This record gives sequence, structure tokens and C-alpha cells, in this order.
Amino acid sequence: MAAPANNSSSTSRRVATGLGLVAAILLAVFAAPAALWLGLVVLLLGAAAWEWARLLNFGPVFGHLFVGCTAILSTAMAMGQIQSQPSAYFASLGFWLLLAPLWLLRAWPLPGRVFGWLVGWLLLLPAGLALLYLREQGASLLIAVIALSAIADSAAYFSGRAFGRHKLAPRISPAKTWEGAIGAGLAILLLALGLGWHYACDGRCLPSLVAAAGLLFVLGIEGDLFESWCKRVAGVKDSGMLLPGHGGVLDRIDSHLAVLPIAALLWLWLHG
Repeated sequence: MAAPANNSSSTSRRVATGLGLVAAILLAVFAAPAALWLGLVVLLLGAAAWEWARLLNFGPVFGHLFVGCTAILSTAMAMGQIQSQPSAYFASLGFWLLLAPLWLLRAWPLPGRVFGWLVGWLLLLPAGLALLYLREQGASLLIAVIALSAIADSAAYFSGRAFGRHKLAPRISPAKTWEGAIGAGLAILLLALGLGWHYACDGRCLPSLVAAAGLLFVLGIEGDLFESWCKRVAGVKDSGMLLPGHGGVLDRIDSHLAVLPIAALLWLWLHG
């Protein structure tokens, strides 16, 4: 009889942490001055970089060095306003559309130390720049993009728990199911339709909005699966223990790493 209690406790921790994260994100996005927002983004990237270093077993010296270099690089790129340039996101686009799917299909191992640094920066830096750029375009825009991944993740979690029967990618992440993915997809469709109604999209705008949301949704699943594969190869359940019920920072932002840069790129193309 202990299992149901443990499951209930785990779900309660997950929900409580999630609500706390939502409150903190809303406060930071809408109220933090630009300098503080930059500092928070760098802090987030630093925490994610430390977990990436642990996954790839960089060791304490190279792990700390990777975190420090990540913080310095992200700050320098932000100060140079690189986040406003489409070129800041091209490498991320290529990674998520070409390299990451091939990586998962071929079941490649974790990269070595040098390539691991490059892959880590490819994952983290464009997402950090996108956080800065999308907020500059409007706090509501950034919240909408973050909400897309967060809603999909939550919908997949709860629909998967309720209806999950068929494994989505058993070799990569046995807990993920097609039913969870379908539930998440329906939630994203409703979100896109709601945004279209809110912004009074016409017959030309709404299909584009739904298509963009669909692309970002698929990329979010890919980001989730990629991090799950890295954890599986590393032999760990969670990337860290910072967030009760959610694991580490990478566990919480895995889908955002793929969604944010491409969302920023789409916005730049739309308004270029």
C-alpha cells in the first residue's frame, strides 16, 4: 500500500515546485530590470552548465571551468546584442533539426570533454540569448513561449499517468508514452487557438500560428528525449536535485532548450 502514497507525495512535490517556479518566472519576467534579468539568465545557464558537466563527468576542475566560461560567454554575447541577430540561432536550428535526431536514431554515446563543451554551449547559449531577446520583444511573448513548453510537459505528464499504455521511445525514456504526447499536442493546439483568438488572428494568421506551435511542440519533445538519452547513457535518473519533484535544472528546461532558440528565430524572420 506504500506505492500510492509515494506517488501522491511525488505528485504533490512536483505540483508545489511547479507553482513556485511559475510565480518566480512571472515575477522575474514582468518585474526584473534588464540588468537583473541578464543576471538571472546567466545564473540559470550556470546551474544548467554544472549539471551538464556532471552528466558528462568533466570532473571538478573542468566542470567549474566550463561553468565559468559559460557565464562569461553568455554575458559577453548579451552585451554585444548578439541575441538580436538571426545568426545567433542558426547553429541551434541545425542541431535540433539535423544532428539531434540523428544522435537519437543512432544511439550515439555522450561526447568527450572537448566535444562535450561545444555541445553544451550549443544547447545552453542560444536558449539563454533567446530568453533575453524574447523578453526585449515583450514579456507576454516570452511567457507565451515558455508556457508552450511548460503546458506541453505538464499535459504529457498527467495524460501519460492517466492513459499511458504505448511507449513513445522505450529505448530512450520508458516512462514517456504516445498517449502523453497526444495529450500534450491537444493542449498545445488549444493554446495556439486561444492565442489566435486573443490576438484576433485572421484566416491567414491562424494557420501559421498553429503550424509554428506544432513545430515548437515537436522540438520540445525532441529536447526532452535528448536530455533523457543523455541521462540514460550517464546512468542517472535526474540531472540534479535542485528542484524537488522535478530533479535538476536541465530536467526542467530540457524542452525549452530546443523551443526557445527556434521561437526567437521565427520571430526574427517574421519581423525582419
